[in-house]
Amino acid sequence: MSQNIEHLPEEQPALRMLPMPRDINAAGDIFGGWVMSQVDVAGSIAAMRRTRCRVVTVAVNSFVFLQPITTQYLVSFYSRVARVGTTSITVDVDVYAETGYDSVKILKVASAQLTYVAVNEDGSKRLIAPEQS
Repeated sequence: MSQNIEHLPEEQPALRMLPMPRDINAAGDIFGGWVMSQVDVAGSIAAMRRTRCRVVTVAVNSFVFLQPITTQYLVSFYSRVARVGTTSITVDVDVYAETGYDSVKILKVASAQLTYVAVNEDGSKRLIAPEQS
């Protein structure tokens, strides 16, 4: 299930969070909904950077939890654009958790793919401009 890895990805994370005790479910793990919410934020950052406009979430294409997360983990969300359409953009988000002080342990704990739609201020769809060099 989870993947114990040596290092975090080279690129900067879209988001890095330290879950707090208020984010814990009855089993003592971080709520899956908390993770999903942060994934949506991280994905929207990549989408907004590429489209240079407001985006709204239209679909969660896939979401896989690989391991529970506790408050002892620093959670990093890495997002990258997978596809750009006429008005929509699909983003992949990988979630890593690191724990420990003397001996740091890094795990890939979740993976997701979301689709966003570029919108105007009134909420209507808008075309995504071609990528500029």
